[in-house]
Amino acid sequence: MPPPELLARFGPLSVVLARPGVTDVLVTPGPSGPEVWADSGPGLVRVPVPMGGDSSVRRLAVNLLAEGGRALDDAHPAGDARLPGDIRVHAVLPPLSRDGVALSIRVPRPEPLSLEDWGLSGDVAARLRGAVLGRRNLLIAGGTGTGKTTLVASLLREVPASERIVLIEDVAELSIDHPHVVHLESRSANPEGLGAWTLSDLLRESLRMRPDRLVVGECRGAELSVMLTALNTGHDGSATTLHAGTLAGVPARLEALGALSGLSPEALAGQAVAAIHLVVFLRRDASGRRRVEALGELVNGPAGIAIRATWAETQ
Repeated sequence: MPPPELLARFGPLSVVLARPGVTDVLVTPGPSGPEVWADSGPGLVRVPVPMGGDSSVRRLAVNLLAEGGRALDDAHPAGDARLPGDIRVHAVLPPLSRDGVALSIRVPRPEPLSLEDWGLSGDVAARLRGAVLGRRNLLIAGGTGTGKTTLVASLLREVPASERIVLIEDVAELSIDHPHVVHLESRSANPEGLGAWTLSDLLRESLRMRPDRLVVGECRGAELSVMLTALNTGHDGSATTLHAGTLAGVPARLEALGALSGLSPEALAGQAVAAIHLVVFLRRDASGRRRVEALGELVNGPAGIAIRATWAETQ
């Protein structure tokens, strides 16, 4: 729950955000006006909150993004911002959102989870802890809301205090319980089209900052090539996350991102197999529980990159 002094800025949504355990609050355009949905663990549940119509949701969204230093208007109809308390806000205006304003709010957990909090078997917990302490490079994969960012934070708690972590995100979400972390956050261009800093730009800068470990909040574009190059030049013990629907689907997602950097499947396989030592796949089940479903390793396949499962949860 955000601190009480922060809740007022969210207007009628403050009542929902004040509920213990809420991690996501969504405002969705509906046939009878804006609908509010919230997730406190089991999944999204509709909440009866009067939003006052689409124009009120638009004013709220514009004000929230402005507080995070991002413009939201007809010229910039979509935006992502970080507010105090590491609350992440995303909004889309019509006509991109056809039926009305879509607003998404994500609240960080008040306390980072430890590996023990994930309910892992002793063998899996030992493998993950050993991977961190052994400076293995990790790729955390899964769908939206499966806990990828949360697991990265749990793993980084195991990093020795003497090591320097440089954390790079598009919009800051990761909160790491570690004494030596440098947070870098991308920046969009100003109205004149100047001043943008991408994840790739920040990755290149981070290599001059004497990092012991590099962490990219999520690889979703051409920054994958820069990340793989960094991992193949001595930055072991690093981590990133990737959206994927299944463990078997990870190679295809990597190839799609590699193509944005001009990497052929063969070139990507050569870099990724050498750079990424362990793939951890997460899933969220019907009860809302986020769990580690499988572990795997990247291997060279007949036509490029492939993956081999090394452990899978038995139901």
